[in-house]
Amino acid sequence: MKRVLVTGTAGFIGFHLAKLLLTEGFRVHGYDGMTDYYDVTLKQRRHQMLLQTPGFSATEDLLENHDRLVQVADEFQPEIIVHLAAQAGVRYSLEDPRSYINSNVVGTFNVMEVAREHKVEHLLMASTSSVYGANEEMPFTEVEKADTPLTIYAATKKANEAMGHSYAHLWNLPTTMFRFFTVYGSWGRPDLALYKFVDAILDDRPIDIYNHGDMYRDFTYVDDLVRGIRLLIDVPPVRPDSPDDIAEGDSLSPAAPWRVVNIGNGDKVRLMDFIEAIEEAVGKKAIRNYMPMQMGDVPATWANNDLLQELTGYRPQTDFKDGIARFVEWFRDYHGK
Repeated sequence: MKRVLVTGTAGFIGFHLAKLLLTEGFRVHGYDGMTDYYDVTLKQRRHQMLLQTPGFSATEDLLENHDRLVQVADEFQPEIIVHLAAQAGVRYSLEDPRSYINSNVVGTFNVMEVAREHKVEHLLMASTSSVYGANEEMPFTEVEKADTPLTIYAATKKANEAMGHSYAHLWNLPTTMFRFFTVYGSWGRPDLALYKFVDAILDDRPIDIYNHGDMYRDFTYVDDLVRGIRLLIDVPPVRPDSPDDIAEGDSLSPAAPWRVVNIGNGDKVRLMDFIEAIEEAVGKKAIRNYMPMQMGDVPATWANNDLLQELTGYRPQTDFKDGIARFVEWFRDYHGK
């Protein structure tokens, strides 16, 4: 099977993707900086689990270390690269914007250079629904403009899309960008709302509910997300002969083998409904602390998944109540609560 270099394998999504690829027989080399943005122990546990699987190897270093990344790629000789590593978190980008430039812009450039040097068959890179920013027409489609990012996090991801397009054009490097929509699930990040809410409810601490609960999100279960990524690996974009060859609704570039694809659940869920489902799964009511809208946040996200289905035949479909129940089961087991 093919060799896949995955960045961010000690992270939430990278861990689940690596696990899926390994079950399908791919050889996977993980590259992760093990930064302390959140509990490194959780990252170490994820890597330990992956390292028990034949076919997985890993390097712990920062993407900004170009020489080390080149060395790893020269040794592993990847045929496919899936770039998931990033400084994540919309809210943290208000506190430490420089870390986003270093990780998400410089780090991504280094990954693209490696992909170019090794002439990989397909480079897949994570973007985010946050690039839609102030757009109000929903569900969001890939062909609409996304020129109004509201945070430096979203701006770095929009920059990654543009950088990826330029390399796809210059070096004929098949590149797929995917925009994630509010991912949740087992082995999730402690800074994500679901993790924080469950932890607080179990400990009888209040939960902060922004914009007084008047928010909607397209909650996407992590298993559905990585299945979408896995299927996209098999459909690298091909530079069209003319713009007339691009199907309606396809984000394929007229000038490069490059496209962007939404991966979301395709359903917008009211935040208060999400919280009620958590209370039901935990078996306790939350102490609710209603807050104003946080700077840089958006009131709603909602993905149009038609392009993903057109390309792969797949649509995410886990109901948020089922996904929450699975997460709570994992959380109780992991923390012994």
